[in-house]
Amino acid sequence: MIDTAALTPERVLRRLEWRVLRRLDGRLQGDYRTVFRGTGVDVADLREYQYGDDLRHIDWNVTARTDITHVREYVEDREVTAWLLLDTSASMDFGPVERRKHLVLTEVAATVAQLLSRGGNRVGALFFDGRVRETIPPGNGRNHVLRILARMLAAPQSAEPGPTDLGVALRAALGILRRRSLVVLVSDFISEPGWQGLVSQLARRHDVVAIQVVDRREFELPAAGMIYVEDAETGEVIFVDTDDPGFQERLRAQADERQATLVADLRSAGLDLFTVSTDEDLVRALFRVSQLRRRRRP
Repeated sequence: MIDTAALTPERVLRRLEWRVLRRLDGRLQGDYRTVFRGTGVDVADLREYQYGDDLRHIDWNVTARTDITHVREYVEDREVTAWLLLDTSASMDFGPVERRKHLVLTEVAATVAQLLSRGGNRVGALFFDGRVRETIPPGNGRNHVLRILARMLAAPQSAEPGPTDLGVALRAALGILRRRSLVVLVSDFISEPGWQGLVSQLARRHDVVAIQVVDRREFELPAAGMIYVEDAETGEVIFVDTDDPGFQERLRAQADERQATLVADLRSAGLDLFTVSTDEDLVRALFRVSQLRRRRRP
C-alpha cells in the first residue's frame, strides 16, 4: 500500500513539477497541448471523408442520410474540458513495493491534470473499480489538482476486492459528458467483458486517450520455485511452479493473447493503446504518447 503519510498531495505535486513537468516543458517547448491535445468543440464545416481522416470525426447522421461518409471539421479551441477516468481497483496495487501500478497511475493523472489546468483548462475526475466510487466535477487551478491527487492517494486504502468493470466508468462518462471533451482513461484494463461497445460510443463523441499501466511481472514471473499466487481482484489463490518452463511459456502466451485482444478492441473503436510501465521513466513515456498522438492527426 502507498504510505499516504509520506506521499502528501503537495509533496507529490512538487516532486512531479520538478522531475517531470519541468523536463516535459523542455522537450515540448512549453506546449502542453502536444501531450494531450484536445480537438476544438465547435463544428466549423462538414466535408466528404478522405483517406487518413480521423474516424472519430465521422458525422454518422449525415453519413446515413446521404450514403456518403462525411467528417466534421472543428474550430480549434485553446481551452478544453478534460475528464480523467481512473482505475482504483485492487489489481492496481500490483508491482514493486516502491512503485506499484497505482503510484504510476497517480503520477500520470496528476501530471496530465496539472499540464491542462495550468493552461486554464478544466479537469474532472471519475474513480472506479467494480462501480463508480467518486466523481470530482471539472475545475482548474493548483488547489483543484491537489484535490484530485488527494483522492488518488487515498484510493488504495478504500479499494475493495472484486472484479473491475470498465463498463460502469464508460457508461457514467457517457451520461455525464454533454460537451465534446478530452477523456483520459488510465487503467490496467483487467476488467469484466462488455465494455468494448461503450468505449466505441465514447470515442465517437469525444477525444479519448487510453493509457494502460503495466508491470512486467504480469507477463513473466521470475523463477522462484513453488509459490502461491493470489488474484488481487477475485482472491483466488493457486500454487504454481515458476521454475517450470512449460508454465512460463503458457503464462507468456496467455498474456500476449490478452494484450493483442485489448489492442484490437481499442483499434476497432479508432483508438491507440499507450502503455506506461512501472519501471519506465514517466517523462519518456508521456513524450512518446505526445509524439504518437501528433502523428496520427490528419
